Amino acid sequence: MQTHLYLSIAGENRIAIYTFDISNGKIEFQENVEVTGSPGPLTLSPCGNYLYAGLRSSKEIASFKIDEKTKKLTLLQTTELDADTCYIATDNTGKFLLSAYYGAGKVTIHKIGDDKTVQSDTLQTIETAPHAHYIETDASNRYVFVPHTVPENAIYQFLFDQDTGMLTENPFGHYHPDEPLGPRHYSESPNKPIIYSSNEQGSSVSAYRYKTAEDNSKSDGGKTPDKPNYTAHDAPGLLWEFQTISNLPDDFDGDNSCAQIHIDPHGKFLYATNRGHNSVAMYSIDENTGELTALGHQPTEPVPRVFNIDETGNFLFVGGRDSGKLATYKINRQNGILSELEVYEVGETPMWVLFL
Repeated sequence: MQTHLYLSIAGENRIAIYTFDISNGKIEFQENVEVTGSPGPLTLSPCGNYLYAGLRSSKEIASFKIDEKTKKLTLLQTTELDADTCYIATDNTGKFLLSAYYGAGKVTIHKIGDDKTVQSDTLQTIETAPHAHYIETDASNRYVFVPHTVPENAIYQFLFDQDTGMLTENPFGHYHPDEPLGPRHYSESPNKPIIYSSNEQGSSVSAYRYKTAEDNSKSDGGKTPDKPNYTAHDAPGLLWEFQTISNLPDDFDGDNSCAQIHIDPHGKFLYATNRGHNSVAMYSIDENTGELTALGHQPTEPVPRVFNIDETGNFLFVGGRDSGKLATYKINRQNGILSELEVYEVGETPMWVLFL
């Protein structure tokens, strides 16, 4: 079966579209879509028919329609921003676009119109702190977490109203690790309310549990977050860490920082990239406790800033920022170990990998 792959090629101001054969992991170049600035984060609408791209150098978000048959992109609109966004995501309803701004130290919410374009007026702006690196709603669409790397070294915690699109700070505040870990990105378990963050400065992965309002309504008589009489572990949408594990082999003593993190769609294996060691760290996830067990490291392209896993959970693709190449791997579904497939020349500074 053939599907598609989109790559942000930041150094050449284009989004590259490839066909992708899910039977063997091979890709074939289809076409380029020229854009007005260096593309970074990409995200799909929940229906899968629209794509949104953060154009960092021009400080814009581009809204595209995806052709149902060919998967070609048609530009619908570009929306001007006052800063460049490093991460974007729609909420689970597809009515709102959430953005995080590394340099500007803030998050914003934009409404997505009936025509599926990102509207020009900002619905909400919240100043957080320098190095806001990621933003997304959880599976329930009620909570939002925003990791900040050092110096803030925090995960900001918000409640999300899916009817209005507005964020409010969790009444219990934000999470600050005891050590300068620098949480950067996170990935949510598809099976339970657990998130795993890649720690940029700590070269590690941390696991966090949180309770949903549904969990609490079963045991607390229906108390809500505006009546904060919970203990720390009981508060809805409040993270608490239960494991931090190194992303590096014991004998490595060079400079390193972590980048992205992803869980396979079945929730069995987790992967995170190392910039410096230039590897993909591999973990298994205990289905009962959510704890991680290290499986080793797969060497990969220089400075593996971005990667992703296809929806079958069989393939993992890594972009080498410094090499201009895309390395492809097969995931062993029994043990989670990666095996090399092919390496493709894709262009200057690949900055996002997105499967359709």
